[in-house]
Amino acid sequence: MTDGVRAVVADDSHFMRSVISDILSDGHIDVVAQARDGEEAVSAVIEHQPDVVTMDVEMPVMNGIEATERIMAERPTPVLMLSAHTDENADVTFEALDRGAVDFFTKPGGEVSMEMSRLKDQLVEMVSSVAAVDVGARHSAGTGSGGGASSDSGAGSGGGASSDSGTAPTAGGDSTAVRGAAGAGSGRTAYVANPTLVIGSSTGGPKMVEQVMESLPIEADLRVLIIQHMPEGFTGRFAERINTRSDYEVREATDGARIAGGEGLVAAGDRHMVVKNYRNGRLRTKLTQDDPVNSVRPAVDVTMRTAAETIDDPLVGLILTGMGEDGADGIRQIKQAGGRTIAQDEATSAVYGMPKRAAETGCVDSILPIDDIPDGIIDTITTEVT
Repeated sequence: MTDGVRAVVADDSHFMRSVISDILSDGHIDVVAQARDGEEAVSAVIEHQPDVVTMDVEMPVMNGIEATERIMAERPTPVLMLSAHTDENADVTFEALDRGAVDFFTKPGGEVSMEMSRLKDQLVEMVSSVAAVDVGARHSAGTGSGGGASSDSGAGSGGGASSDSGTAPTAGGDSTAVRGAAGAGSGRTAYVANPTLVIGSSTGGPKMVEQVMESLPIEADLRVLIIQHMPEGFTGRFAERINTRSDYEVREATDGARIAGGEGLVAAGDRHMVVKNYRNGRLRTKLTQDDPVNSVRPAVDVTMRTAAETIDDPLVGLILTGMGEDGADGIRQIKQAGGRTIAQDEATSAVYGMPKRAAETGCVDSILPIDDIPDGIIDTITTEVT
């Protein structure tokens, strides 16, 4: 999977440069240059034209944010930020994503060399996936959407999917009451009552989630559950960003948190988010540290499965960009419960792993480019009225 990938490693610590380079080399990734600061990183990218850059956030002369912005302007190349586990670094890391970085990997605390060794398989896999992202297409489009598939991708979009969203069935119970006019279409349409949206994403996902949430009308009265593969210390900041940029009240999930229409929860890092109960349009979640599912915690499958088991009003499952197969079983569960399902298409996915696996289940109703997904969601929760 990693053969042929060429990388530049940028970090102001000689020790960290060596550790990261050794891990990547052991994973059959060719480290073509090392850089001590952002300025050296930019020069190395121009000289060596690598497939990927691992970029430290805080460096002298030029920091990782400035270096990422320069690289995107001068020679667009996939950048994976390596960030320390602090609130300050969370803010800086999200700013780097805004400037064009594909994703980030958190540096471990404690005994760094031992911890990095433990995480080496994850780092190699993420570097390989990020290297396959077509950031030239993403940067020129200016929308934050990906262009190109990862090494986890294959041909086609999987069986059972179509681009016809249709209207929303219920996931049980009588959910045909209206919440207000949705407007578009040949006839008058209205929102169904008490819809819930579950969003799952991973590599390349933060910008995609934000884009979807920014476009969802508050009148739709959705309850939104977001599972983004992201470590502790970052999910709270991610929730704050979505809350600021969308009309929905979004916060990081806590154990026992309840939401109603117009509200959303982001799964907390290192915790599964379980839908515990649902009554009268309000749902309650529980956080657990049960074993990872699909090698991740939080896992999309856990939230989607429990939502499908618990919610008896309209339910929509959405899988966005990411590596691996998390969410595929969750999509199957939502479909079997009578809900509607959407996956991001290959062309706009930074990494076409999770959406591809979901589509291969045959349980995805619509495969859509990122710009069309908000309308696709609305299509599933509107009904014609006379």
